[in-house]
Amino acid sequence: MGRHGTIAGRKAAQDSKRAAVFTKYARLIMVAAKAGGDPDYNPSLRTAIDKAKGIGMPNDNINRAIKKGTGELGGANFEEGQFEGYGAGGVAVVVEVLTDNKNRTTASVKHAFDKFGGNLGTPGCVSYMFEKKGVIIFDREDSDLTEDELMDAALEAGADDVITYDDSFEVMCDPNELENVKNALVEAGKQPSEWSVENLPNVEATPADKAQITNLRKMIELLEDDDDVQKVYTNCAIDLEEE
Repeated sequence: MGRHGTIAGRKAAQDSKRAAVFTKYARLIMVAAKAGGDPDYNPSLRTAIDKAKGIGMPNDNINRAIKKGTGELGGANFEEGQFEGYGAGGVAVVVEVLTDNKNRTTASVKHAFDKFGGNLGTPGCVSYMFEKKGVIIFDREDSDLTEDELMDAALEAGADDVITYDDSFEVMCDPNELENVKNALVEAGKQPSEWSVENLPNVEATPADKAQITNLRKMIELLEDDDDVQKVYTNCAIDLEEE
């Protein structure tokens, strides 16, 4: 295959992935809009819109998703759901979904677990190993923000802690205070790149070998490729995004 074909193929794959991400955010907006289509009076909707804009989702797509959520336009009725189980190596896995067909989603999630050596469990079987936290991320590469500066602002805004990584700072807070803490930091001149409520593990597990790591990584990739799946969490002690 020539260079043009290779680039065209890569672009098609990127476009397809981008469309899949837009689909996930559109569903998030639709569900949030059920509680009201005005983001000024619906913090969940405002957050969903901000995130969608952050990934470059067109305004037309956003407005259409809002109208579907409020019932102004016809559309499927999406509901939140959660699946729990164990992946290869005994790693706990939590899968959050937005679906209009629970039977279809259950079959897809079970297939991913079964295919790569996992076991889909019952509700509550692993969620006790995770704690919900508000997480606000700041890119270190795109700013001259220092840890001390952010720590002072975060604690004043009501955050619990700031964790420093090579490429980012993560502000931790009570999930119910996420919007308030984020807004206070923005008002203080600190612009985050991402913010969301996350399931953070309080107990970690380490796969025994490379085969288990590979199977776990492939299972998560298959789950994340599913339009119904919003987020996948694990308590794996190894960074699965690294090869």
